[in-house]
Amino acid sequence: MVLRGRILSLVNSFPLFPVEARFAVVSRNFLCRSLTSDVSAVESYPLSGNPSSQQPGICEDIGRKHDIDVIIDKVLTAQSESEVFQSLVHDIECNKIQITHSLVTRLLHRFQDDWKSAIGVFRWVETCPGYRPLPEQYEKLVDILGKMKQMEKMKALAGEICENHLVSLNTIAKIDEETGLVRGEWKEAVKIFDELEKFGLEKNTESMNILLDTLCKEHKVEQACALFLELKSHIAPNANTYNIFIHGWCKIKRVEEAQWTIEEMKGCGFRPCVISYSTIIQFFCSRNKFHKVYELLDEMEAQGCPPNVVTFTTIMHSFTKSGYIDEALQIAEKMKLAGCKPDTQFCNALIHTLGRAGHIEEALNVFTKEMPNDRINPNTSTFNSMIAMFCHQKQEQRALEYLGILEQSPYCKPDVQSFYPLLKLYFRDGKTCKCLNLLDDMVKKHHLCLDLATYTLLIHGFCRGNKYERAYQLFKEMIGQNIKPRYVTCSLLLKEIKEKNMYGAAEMIEDFMKKMKSPGMKNCR
Repeated sequence: MVLRGRILSLVNSFPLFPVEARFAVVSRNFLCRSLTSDVSAVESYPLSGNPSSQQPGICEDIGRKHDIDVIIDKVLTAQSESEVFQSLVHDIECNKIQITHSLVTRLLHRFQDDWKSAIGVFRWVETCPGYRPLPEQYEKLVDILGKMKQMEKMKALAGEICENHLVSLNTIAKIDEETGLVRGEWKEAVKIFDELEKFGLEKNTESMNILLDTLCKEHKVEQACALFLELKSHIAPNANTYNIFIHGWCKIKRVEEAQWTIEEMKGCGFRPCVISYSTIIQFFCSRNKFHKVYELLDEMEAQGCPPNVVTFTTIMHSFTKSGYIDEALQIAEKMKLAGCKPDTQFCNALIHTLGRAGHIEEALNVFTKEMPNDRINPNTSTFNSMIAMFCHQKQEQRALEYLGILEQSPYCKPDVQSFYPLLKLYFRDGKTCKCLNLLDDMVKKHHLCLDLATYTLLIHGFCRGNKYERAYQLFKEMIGQNIKPRYVTCSLLLKEIKEKNMYGAAEMIEDFMKKMKSPGMKNCR
């Protein structure tokens, strides 16, 4: 009997998990991105080295900036993936462009929320003489199609990848996550693992961990445990295997099992690491159980496993989010006393905390002195934190200064969050014309795709500012991008449209709202 049959049989008869079945998993990112200085300080940053950025592929290759603008401008006029492809293939200027891995990676990042443009561009670069896409670029396209729920297109692409022998374990993980688990069909993930040899891949510890991680991310921790019990007799686990389960148990709010997993880990000869403890610390932080956090910090020290910068950043960010600003700043001081070196993420969180506390000069000091002195390069989120801080203090000009610096930065470029605080400030002050200018910059100058939060802010703001036609235009645009508006947004816009006697538009919105109430179209209200 194949492995899949044995696993399914085992799971169907598996009772509530006893202690010996409590295992654990890799924590990915502990720090949520900060939501949230002086100008001359940017000159203090070195112009070489490896800048830290949360946005892969966004840092500009100055020599190729024109090329990417030419491609994006051409793509934005097309309506479908085939039209994107044809417009690029038959464009003389585009055909002169030298295609590089950097350029393709940046294009895929730019169109990560626009699958039609992404696949059209990718099909075009495949036809360019002398260029062969990297496996990780195929993986990115699989990810884009999966997130946009284009399952059939994603499966077809996966078939191409296999035929061309470009498949990797990461690609398999993406296919696992998006095909089998998007509809709750976790058995598909097991099926793909069972057939790994067909893709030229081994069933080993690494591939087993990818499968377990995929299941745990989708809250199928008990099934992952059952699978592990079947596999561990002929595939040896490693510390990462247990960390995967720790993360999984925390994700489904069963922290006791996560803590038991640490004990199981020790019993199997693996020493819990900072990831093991930090995952549980993150769980307690998310529930404001900070007394438990301090207990775990003490335990880490006792076990000879001191917290690292990620641990401290997680705790500080959580204190700030919960409104405990003094405690957050104490954590920052504790980290310094422990001799733990800060990184970009920590500085971002610290700037955000200081901004929330109204300590503008201290935040500026972090940006203008401490970061350059420690040779810590700012990333987009660093600038976003500064911009948000100034907007919160209604210092529009200083916020615009830092946006300008970000636009000229050799490290990173603006994202949607860079503009969000300014848009919010302008709407609050009734400056809708400035919002229109900023929106043009976002779309035309920086070629940014708007997200749900930004569309929501714009539609609500323009409705209140009596710019109902622009609000309706944005509503249609987000529907076209497969971004589902919130019900309250539809209701507000419908009310405004009806008052202006735009009957055709009102009918369209009402039809959409009816679909939102249907079982097949879930939506956040």
